[in-house]
Amino acid sequence: MILLDMTVVNVALPRIQDGLGFSASGLAWVVNAYVLAAGGLLMLGGRLADVFGRRRLLLTGVTVFAVSSAICGFSAFPGMMIVGRFGQGTAEALAAPASLGLIALLFTDPKERTKALGVWSGLMGLGGTLGYVISGTLTDLASWRWIFLINIPVALVVLVLLPRLVGESRMVRDKNLGLDVTGATTMTAGLIAVVYGLLQAAENPWGSAGVTIPLGTGIALLVATVIIELRARNPLIPLGFFANRTRSVVNIATLFFMAAFIPYTFMLTLFMQNVRGFSPLVTGFAWLPLSAAIASGIGTGTMLIPRVGVKAVATIGYLGAGAGLLLTSMIDAEASYVTGILPGMVVFGLFAGASMPAATNAALHKVTGQNSSLASGVQTTMQQVGAALGVAVLVTLAVRHATDAIERSVPADVATTEGYALAFRIGAVLILAGGVLIMALLERVGKEVRDPTAERVAVGA
Repeated sequence: MILLDMTVVNVALPRIQDGLGFSASGLAWVVNAYVLAAGGLLMLGGRLADVFGRRRLLLTGVTVFAVSSAICGFSAFPGMMIVGRFGQGTAEALAAPASLGLIALLFTDPKERTKALGVWSGLMGLGGTLGYVISGTLTDLASWRWIFLINIPVALVVLVLLPRLVGESRMVRDKNLGLDVTGATTMTAGLIAVVYGLLQAAENPWGSAGVTIPLGTGIALLVATVIIELRARNPLIPLGFFANRTRSVVNIATLFFMAAFIPYTFMLTLFMQNVRGFSPLVTGFAWLPLSAAIASGIGTGTMLIPRVGVKAVATIGYLGAGAGLLLTSMIDAEASYVTGILPGMVVFGLFAGASMPAATNAALHKVTGQNSSLASGVQTTMQQVGAALGVAVLVTLAVRHATDAIERSVPADVATTEGYALAFRIGAVLILAGGVLIMALLERVGKEVRDPTAERVAVGA
């Protein structure tokens, strides 16, 4: 349910914009409020689950998700929607680590645990795919509000059944283990301030106070986060974790990838509906080839890793995905789905999918035992942070480009498409840079295929 909501909002974005009066840059907050909360608070959610119990945190997350979904569904103005989306992201940060932790404890037999993790991973991928179709169907046939309100009865069923089916469990940890709420709060606030400043630049000069003050504040808070983590007795993210070059390189590449991927889905959805006139239902089904291509790519990448190694698969995957995004950047205002959108989508999906298990294997390089949770949590956090920063930067550049073009008397649809194409080109450069980084700096990772835990972060991307 929560995983599905990561994608369900995409197809409904144009209707939400019209219904609540979001500006072009303000609409980005419908996505960013979610990913900022999920990314900034994820590690804290894992720590809370360890200390207070996984079932309790999962129930809390589902409750927060239900309340937040109601806020989104009944939103009367943009700020109300943003608050609701932030709440949904917070719910993911609470529920996701708790749910995975319950699987690890409930299924102690390695074979059974592998099966359970495979089902968990499959549900993540299925949730992403169903999100497009469900969003398109509900938005077109009913209202965009139902993509949020439908979560409430599902959450109530979970809240009733889960306590009867699953017992409480918690890890035995050091009694002096702190929560590091200060570190998590400072990081999240810093990211919000930076993203706010970047999005303000869509409608204000880069040197204006509305841009520089939040940017400066955000950077200061992020620097403070590093200092806090260095001094904390039990930091959420031990900075020594990044001493391993392979893990550092692949996490930077992951940030670059998500900084391009999420803006791609965000802006291509707007292009399909606002420029090409697709209905939400048609748009939802138009995204299915991407899901199929990613699934096929994941299978291919997993098969190739034992033969050619993690580094080769990750490099080829990133370079191919960048090429797919460059192909998409060739669209114009008259581009058809079959010739203008689909080819780049399929190429991007196949190579992006192939890179995912390889990148996640590299993120778990020389990680064993309890640190595997830390490694996967760090990669997921980098995914969310990359998504938020990418949307902020690329939407800002696209809006500024379109505004300048319109002032030169370029037709609105043409100007808007040119802005999207510019964003896609920059996104392609980011992914290609990630590929070059992997090719140049990634250490050799063994050709073995890891436990399916290694794929589950990638599938959730």
